[in-house]
Order: sequence, then structure tokens, then C-alpha cells
Amino acid sequence: MSPALEREVLLPRLDGIRKNLQRLTALAALPIEQFCTEDPYALAQHHLRLALEGVFHIGSHILSRLPGGRAVEYKEIARKLGALGVVPRDFSERALVAMAGMRNMLVHQYADIDAKRLHTILNTHLGDFDFFLTAIKNVIAQPNQLGLTIQ
Repeated sequence: MSPALEREVLLPRLDGIRKNLQRLTALAALPIEQFCTEDPYALAQHHLRLALEGVFHIGSHILSRLPGGRAVEYKEIARKLGALGVVPRDFSERALVAMAGMRNMLVHQYADIDAKRLHTILNTHLGDFDFFLTAIKNVIAQPNQLGLTIQ
């Protein structure tokens, strides 16, 4: 029997990422002067951290069902998602590894994140979340391509 992905693990997290992306998109649209004030900047950090946690929780769940997929560190999760065909390898190396680094900064070095840099990141990289969501939607629709099932 193939290892099963659990809908009740994946779907709420996918929905959460989508909701965080809506908030991040609105915050990214703010003029830089307004974004750099305390509330928008803090909200952006919060929603970005939650979206990133969702990405890596989903990634970890999928990898835990694949042979050789177990990973603990976020950058390792990012790389294995590409190596095992969950997402394209170039996407994992280009985007997911960077996302893992940003997640670690948001959790451990949040005081070092410059508001202008965060605004730029939001305005240039939110599409990476959309790409990830599409890849996971494809995994859910056709889990057998990875030798998995879904329950």
C-alpha cells in the first residue's frame, strides 16, 4: 500500500498560505513610507512567517511519505522537495532555499530585517508562493506520480 498524504493536514495549510498571501499582497502595495511604519511592517513579518511555516510544514508532510524524504532543517526540506520531484529542482534551489533562509531570519534574527528590504522582497517574490501552491495542488490531484495516495 502506498503511503498516504492526509488532506486534513494539507488543505488547511494551503488555505492559510492563501490567506497570508492576500494580506501580504495588500501590504506590498502600500507606499514604502507607509509600509515602513510599525504596524504594516510588523504585520508583513507576521504573515510572511506564517506563510513560510505553512510551506515547510506541507513540504515536511509530503517528504515524510517518500523514501529518503525525511528532513529536519528547512533548507534540507527545500532541497529534498526538488530532488524527489515534488517541485522542480531549479525552483527548490532558487526559491525554496531562499524562503527557508527568510523563515529562519524571521524567527531568529527578526530585529535585523530591514523594512525596505522586506518591502522589496514582498514586491518581487510573492509569486514563488503561487508556484509552490500550484505544485502542491498537482501533487494532491495526482499523488500516484510520486508513488503516494491521499486520504
